[in-house]
Amino acid sequence: MTDKMAMIHPTAIVHENAIIGNNVEIGPYTIIGDRVEIGDNCWIAPHVVIKGPTKIGKGNKIFQFASVGEDCQDLKYNGEETFLEIGDNNVFRESCTIHRGTAQDKGTTRIGNNNLLMAYVHVAHDCILGDNIILSNNATLAGHTKLANNVIIGGLSALHQFTRVGEFAMIGGCSAVNKDIPPYFMATGNYVQAQGINSVGLKRRGFDSKAIMEIKRAYKILCREGNTLEQAKLKIAEKLEDCPELQVLYDFICEDSRGIVR
Repeated sequence: MTDKMAMIHPTAIVHENAIIGNNVEIGPYTIIGDRVEIGDNCWIAPHVVIKGPTKIGKGNKIFQFASVGEDCQDLKYNGEETFLEIGDNNVFRESCTIHRGTAQDKGTTRIGNNNLLMAYVHVAHDCILGDNIILSNNATLAGHTKLANNVIIGGLSALHQFTRVGEFAMIGGCSAVNKDIPPYFMATGNYVQAQGINSVGLKRRGFDSKAIMEIKRAYKILCREGNTLEQAKLKIAEKLEDCPELQVLYDFICEDSRGIVR
């Protein structure tokens, strides 16, 4: 165990092969397992379990009763070596569960930077999360889910396995998500339906009025004008030069394989 100015409570159990950075605080009765790496300035509350192979970046806060880096719940998992990678400045509130990947995918669950995962959030095996994401209480991500940057998901919502959610999308609480959510969309319901674009979120993130208007027009092309998906792609492609912000939306719908919310 590397212990450089770390503050580790005497009742915590830290494996000798764990790597602990500078100015890390580990609370009472927390267990840090073999092949766990924790970066500088992290705060780990009491009664947390972190299992490896897991790499955690700098400045993360992990609250009590969280389970981080545990074996996944996939019945195909047979003890293969899989990984969890967490970036910097994330907050994991009480009782979050974050599982490592599976050999059937790329073997790694990955979480980016500056994310807030509220109490009882579940991130299943092989999920890929970007940056600046908010997952409200009890949000549940099934295996292989991918969330782009700046996504917000309401409490008690559940995402089907292999779901993709695009940048700046927002999903309302208690939603059941069985299709991909394109960038900029607002969606809610059981099952989830498109409700417009996340215009308030876009304004807060510095999108100008012209870009927001073009995104609204693209949304209508996709969801309100009766176009087929192929027709919508062609119409949106014509607007890319005048509105570069539409490129991420266009790329997302071109990559779709399981259907998008419309």
